[in-house]
Amino acid sequence: MYRTFADYLRSLDDASLERLFALRPDLISPTPPDYAALSVRANSGPSIARVIDSLNAFELQVLEALLVLEEPIKVKELEKITSASARFAYAKFEDLALIYEGVIPTQVRESIGAEPAGLGPRSLTKLDLKKLNDAPESAKKVMSALCWGPPRGSVGDIKNPGPGIAWLLEHHFVVPLDQRHVVMPAEVAIHLRGGKVHKDLADKAPELDGKKYNQSDIDRAAIANISNVLRWCEELLNFWGETAPTALRAGGVGVRDLKEVAQHLGVSEGCAAFVAELCYLSGLVAIDADETIAPTNSFDIWLTQDFETKWRNIVSLWLITSRVSGLVGRSDQKFSALGPELDRVSAANIRSRVLEELRSNIELSPSIGSFTERMKWLAPLRRGANLRDDLVKWSLEECEWLGITGLGALSTFGAELLEGDEELGVNAALPTPIDFITIQSDQTAIAPGPLQHELAVEMSQIADIESRGAATVYRFTESSIRRGLDHGKSSSEIIKFLTRISKSSLPQPLDYMITDTARKHGQLRVGAIHCYLRCEDPSVLSEILADKRIDVALRQIAPTVLVSDFDIEEVLNVLRSNGYLPAAESAQGILLSSPHNKRVKNRPKPPRIVGEIEPPTAEAIASAIRAIKVGEKSTAKQSQLRNSGAIPRTTANETLEILNKNLNRTLSIGYADNNGGVSHRIVDPQQIANGVLLARDHSSGELQTFKIIRITGVAPL
Repeated sequence: MYRTFADYLRSLDDASLERLFALRPDLISPTPPDYAALSVRANSGPSIARVIDSLNAFELQVLEALLVLEEPIKVKELEKITSASARFAYAKFEDLALIYEGVIPTQVRESIGAEPAGLGPRSLTKLDLKKLNDAPESAKKVMSALCWGPPRGSVGDIKNPGPGIAWLLEHHFVVPLDQRHVVMPAEVAIHLRGGKVHKDLADKAPELDGKKYNQSDIDRAAIANISNVLRWCEELLNFWGETAPTALRAGGVGVRDLKEVAQHLGVSEGCAAFVAELCYLSGLVAIDADETIAPTNSFDIWLTQDFETKWRNIVSLWLITSRVSGLVGRSDQKFSALGPELDRVSAANIRSRVLEELRSNIELSPSIGSFTERMKWLAPLRRGANLRDDLVKWSLEECEWLGITGLGALSTFGAELLEGDEELGVNAALPTPIDFITIQSDQTAIAPGPLQHELAVEMSQIADIESRGAATVYRFTESSIRRGLDHGKSSSEIIKFLTRISKSSLPQPLDYMITDTARKHGQLRVGAIHCYLRCEDPSVLSEILADKRIDVALRQIAPTVLVSDFDIEEVLNVLRSNGYLPAAESAQGILLSSPHNKRVKNRPKPPRIVGEIEPPTAEAIASAIRAIKVGEKSTAKQSQLRNSGAIPRTTANETLEILNKNLNRTLSIGYADNNGGVSHRIVDPQQIANGVLLARDHSSGELQTFKIIRITGVAPL
């Protein structure tokens, strides 16, 4: 038996430490200075909670069973109250350092709770459990109520408890807690449960069921999803580049702005929030200093990249993020896309487990019910357990939106990305962008495939997208033509553009609508007073004044001029939303009709990642083991020096000479603090400059600066 957990860790060989650090990467993030610090970290509450969350339902049951056994725990005793499979879970617990030499650390017990598996504490006296067979009927009723937990019961008065409880108290089958409560010892409950701790052992994971698909069908559906999600990102960023919304005071996108984005993309609000979060994670959109939400300059670079690079980047960030877009729009709490409150500690872990299950069931589109039940067994989370089922559902939904899955099953593209392949085949699988449309007589145009980027941007300025899919349907309206005119296009330029890319001739009604809209566009003009409205036709201004929908505090100062206290952008938006066709003008009366593609000025801050630690590489683990062993020797050496009182003493010249001769070699120094006290330090000198020594302190493992004037002495080790 080892005296302490730190002593046990010191006894482990390199192979055991490698397994421990691979299973619990938080123990070497950052690397502890010695075994004592490693012991404290391994038994800390957050670290124990993280490792317990990694256990499946059966392993949790075995761990609960361990807590009711006497230490040192024997594997045979564990198997008696569980099953023969428990020995494999016990071996895993040893690798995880949840148990050592049959002893369970105190913090593990506290993390599970005081009543594991609904069992009370062990009895302090020896019990004759055979007498339970002779228990009176009233006592059997009490035992039946307490058998499967909770083990505590209430009584009216412990001095006059009734015949059943009195008999149990007499034989110590229940123990008084206070004047009104009793508790059943664990040994009694286990005996009543037939020698087992749990009624049903969850020693097998529930099987997945669902529908099988051919991989070719899955990949066709997935590539359509990939095309959609990339188009959604581009359309959202172009939309916010033109009509940049203002962030909420608490941060994030407002409900009305999110609805507008969803309507523009033709998707649900949940999907729109997900797309916005993808752009936020990728640094393609940010919140400016003036609270404006707009694309960043990275978006312009993103547009030049090929499809596979774009898709790989957004999926790679989605895999590791702790942000959960599915929370947006929940009725119980108000969460907003891009807001600060979307981080959830278990999100990436659940996402990883979902993908692992999909990889293990190729060509299977699992039913949500069977998948949820399996995840309950694989991840019976304590932290975030109330969100587990939702996180599973959202993860599957987001996999489909991203094209990681198609028809609900893992696609080849998703599998290759998870494997880390360099070539995914996305570019080859996506259809080649086309350079033409077909204009129909009902003011619509059909693009039978994805348009080239430049043409898609032009079409989005002069037409509204009515439906999406393999073919995109655009509709021309007065407001969409006005939008094109606002971007600096003339009627002749719009007609020329449509004539050039259309496979059919331009219908006469569409020609008339473009010409008529252009004629009226700019007839009404808005300038800054806070702003004014100017129109050569007084009847138009009279109509606006009489329109009760135009609530922007207008007043007339001349037959052809109205003024408002509202901002020019707000007046323009109100007029346009109510069917008028105003145009902005400068102070000199010049028509302002140029494209407005806003970009944020400040650099985007990548959202933080909460709760997950990257698995360490073999090199990182080996380096950590070396550092801990060196630190252990250093700690022991410092203790010897401290106990002996042998603080190095050298003159100033000797100190400088020894330091210069022993750069990058371990030295013992005496160092005076602000109060004049001198302490021992073991350091590795790195550099001397301007009267300061830069050295790695063995006690902390970090680079620190030491003023040479305060070094009382130096001695090589």
